[in-house]
Amino acid sequence: MSGVHGAAPRPGVYLHVPFCAHRCGYCDFAVHVGAAAGLQRRYVAALHAELERVARAGPGALAPPGARPQRGWPKFGSVFVGGGTPTRLEAEQLAGLLRAVRARLPVAADAEVTVEANPEDLSAAYLATLVRAGLTRVSLGAQSTAPHVLAFLDRRHDPASVAGALSAARAAGVGSVSVDLIYGAPAETDADWRRSLAAVLGAGVDHVSCYSLTLEANTPYARAVRAGSRPPPDDDVAADRMGVAAQMLAAAGFTRYEISNWARPGHASRHNRVYWAGGDYLGLGAAAHGHWRAADERADAVARRWWNVRPTERYVRRVEAGAEPVGGGELLDRGARRAERLMLGLRTLEGVARHAVEPLDAGAVGDLVRAGVLATSPERLWLTPTGRPVADAVAARLL
Repeated sequence: MSGVHGAAPRPGVYLHVPFCAHRCGYCDFAVHVGAAAGLQRRYVAALHAELERVARAGPGALAPPGARPQRGWPKFGSVFVGGGTPTRLEAEQLAGLLRAVRARLPVAADAEVTVEANPEDLSAAYLATLVRAGLTRVSLGAQSTAPHVLAFLDRRHDPASVAGALSAARAAGVGSVSVDLIYGAPAETDADWRRSLAAVLGAGVDHVSCYSLTLEANTPYARAVRAGSRPPPDDDVAADRMGVAAQMLAAAGFTRYEISNWARPGHASRHNRVYWAGGDYLGLGAAAHGHWRAADERADAVARRWWNVRPTERYVRRVEAGAEPVGGGELLDRGARRAERLMLGLRTLEGVARHAVEPLDAGAVGDLVRAGVLATSPERLWLTPTGRPVADAVAARLL
């Protein structure tokens, strides 16, 4: 087992910016294509307004019924602006959002502040504006460096733009650069995947996320598969590609700390650790999700989850009308929290503390250990290398 069992992470703030130049065929995220500048300005104003309302209401407004409310906001350790493509906004619009979060919430001085971006959107001048507003980390959606794989995925950027974006980030003073890659597209060969990994490593990135291509319902890619015009991903191929990534990234000095994530020392994503540890986070913007635990674990419900309405214009209209943009929510009892801690914690290489997920079926634990997919100690459970590709199935068996 690798990894250090750190303290519970500080809470995070997530802001969703839905705008994209186009929708990729595999994507089912909450995105808005072709938005006019006027809608973008209204959306940014709505984000500011929602942030102001949430900050003034305080954590007591999020406490589950019967729980002792917290008196004030704790220090936030991370801010993450995702999408969509946040860098579709003007640099000053995005910088203004970063400054507003610090102005309205107690964000730690050393907080990790991340913005997602497409490689083709970035310049040193654009990023320098964000760095002055507190940006510390950029996450680039590269996906592949093979032109035919990018075409299969409906991506439109030049493969060479990744190196250009990294150069711009370094020139602007961004402290950490991450790249997302997608493996397992039917158009991709093993050599393509190796070249993509080698290219981002050669560019000098600090963090790499590798995700298997999946079929998401109601996407153009899923419809094409149902129609027989495109082949689906192959699970066996995906498992092989995951193995290649693990080998090449380890050889380059990266540490794997979650099933899909590798980092150089000091560059692991603090914000994503909040999710994997079942921590607290505010979600602002269209379709954003939030999660907040009770200060009093004796309450019947020990956490609350909520989500905002998904359509961009509906979110904007609700906020402009002075209404909450929340579209739904749920209260989580101890059983639900236990299940989530298990499923998310097993994704990390350090695994999950047994006291956080017990009671467990001893027979199931023993079967999985004998099958070579799960390892245990008196304090923790974690997946073996054989178990990582089937993490969800292992968690389901334990539950």
